Amino acid sequence: MRYLLKLFILIGIVASSVNVIAQNAIAVPLNLKATYDKGTRTADGKPGRQYWQNKANYSISINFDPSSRMITGTEDITYFNESPDSLKEILFKLYPNLYKKGAPRLMNIQAQDLTDGMKIEQMTINNEDQNTARLRIDATNMSVGLRQKPLPPKQQLVFSIKFSYQLNKTSHIRTGQVDDGSFFIAYFFPRIAVYDDIDGWNRNPYIGTQEFYNDFCNFKFNVTVPKDYLVWATGDLTNCSEVLNEKFCSRIKQAETNDAIINIIDSTDLVNGNITAANAINTWKFEAGNVTDVAMGISNHYTWQSSSLVVDKSTGRRTRVDAVFNTSHKDYFKVADDARKTVEAMSFRFPKWPYPYHHETVFDGLDQMEYPMMVNDNPVEDRAESIELTDHEIFHTMFPFYMGINETKYGWMDEGWATIGEWLISPMIDSTLVDEYGMSGVNNTSGKEIDLPVTTLTTQLDGTAMFINSYPKPALGYLYVKDLLGDDLFYKGLHNYFRNWSGKHPMPFDFFNSMNTGSGKNLNWFWKRWFFDGGVADLAIGKLNGKQLIIENKGDKPLPVDLTITFADGSTEKIHRSVSVWEKSNRTISLNIASGKAIKKIILGSTYVPDVNKKDNVWELK
Repeated sequence: MRYLLKLFILIGIVASSVNVIAQNAIAVPLNLKATYDKGTRTADGKPGRQYWQNKANYSISINFDPSSRMITGTEDITYFNESPDSLKEILFKLYPNLYKKGAPRLMNIQAQDLTDGMKIEQMTINNEDQNTARLRIDATNMSVGLRQKPLPPKQQLVFSIKFSYQLNKTSHIRTGQVDDGSFFIAYFFPRIAVYDDIDGWNRNPYIGTQEFYNDFCNFKFNVTVPKDYLVWATGDLTNCSEVLNEKFCSRIKQAETNDAIINIIDSTDLVNGNITAANAINTWKFEAGNVTDVAMGISNHYTWQSSSLVVDKSTGRRTRVDAVFNTSHKDYFKVADDARKTVEAMSFRFPKWPYPYHHETVFDGLDQMEYPMMVNDNPVEDRAESIELTDHEIFHTMFPFYMGINETKYGWMDEGWATIGEWLISPMIDSTLVDEYGMSGVNNTSGKEIDLPVTTLTTQLDGTAMFINSYPKPALGYLYVKDLLGDDLFYKGLHNYFRNWSGKHPMPFDFFNSMNTGSGKNLNWFWKRWFFDGGVADLAIGKLNGKQLIIENKGDKPLPVDLTITFADGSTEKIHRSVSVWEKSNRTISLNIASGKAIKKIILGSTYVPDVNKKDNVWELK
């Protein structure tokens, strides 16, 4: 989610530490060290021989009434216990209970959106009726006890659940009504929480700030809505001919094989009507395999643009990219092209990995939030912001969805990547852009009490501290490693991480160790100093002795050195050194200026190098 600074409220914060491999050793929290001892994870970054993760198959059917905003649904869940433990309870997440009266939350909700929460009307376990009055529901957590019949390792349970709740009309926090006739619906079904090798059950409540941690599951879900309402969702639409008239299905098929942007539904179609099947209600059917979540957008007046592109040249596989929007939002007429260029850039330029899903839909909503194969983005007037928002949210496809990050604890493992993705891809879409998202925040907070180690648990953060630690600071760390290693070694490391952990749940050390192993470089000195240690971003120009220039590091943080040198004849030269210059030295380095010309002025710094005191970044001939 591309947070705006003004949304945050400051609260107390607590630091945490993490571990990388032996050299420049960093203290290992006991619960994380235990994963090595159990053999579920390894010090070279690979999953261990004993690694496991649980999974489920969901079959969901919901009815949505746009006039009342009521969602009623049923689901069958087949849950597979792949762990070595007998489970005495199954923990569910009821995310709509963020809006429940009395629920703890760190987001503002208007009184008219407060509800009695999600109602669990019926539940069976292996066809045995359960007393729903005895369910232990604590805000967004629901515990189902199994003490009489624990679920043994390598066994499965089947839950059947009937549920309902009212979708919020305002107080749009990643989900809710968008306008009269449009809705974005997410987190709409009871789901089984993650049970993993680190914490057991994920008991962290959803309070609106920290984001999500879900298992990789298979979904079949049906959405029943009135005539004239269209549904876009995670997964593949499997019954197009039953819900759309044939010419629109034909246009979708055309888009799936066409590089050009095609109007699936334009303004004329909306005026003429006759888009959906003529039934009073239509049931849209979707399937999505091995994803962490499903979400949907619904509207009776949105236009729909679509195209596709080859994302894997070795197989010819294509991804379809859609933009669905209100025509009054003029920025959205360029979103389909921006989204397509983002998918192309991700596949071939950064991170140079074939886009993993069949399609991506950017939905004109009221938030800035990502979901598997979906984006819920508010309209914006500024062209640059529209590009940056689009590519940021789509980049989340890789983190946390392809890589099953625990965002609730480790927000920096996904938001930091979306931020560097935004920084690098935005200029690929528009070469005039210099995306400085988050940089002013780093400059303003570096070295202050609010400036905590990047690896501080996200559950202990909020407000500005959460923003800085989740977005720009880790993004700078990734950017500096890319510069230090060079593209060849950087992608060897990053792609090693992908191969090790796609479809799984990596923790911080799995990333650090995968990068070390894949690149063949022990980067622990940098991981330690940028992600774990304190310090201040503060470089300065020291003495100039002839052609020898001293650069001082006053704040201990390893930063790139960028110099712009102006000579007496008016010509200029740029000198760049990666953070590697600080591997052996914490305080000063000496650079040789090779040109024989007389030097008039030297400026230290560049866009992605924070510095709390830029007054000592200029040398000028007196």
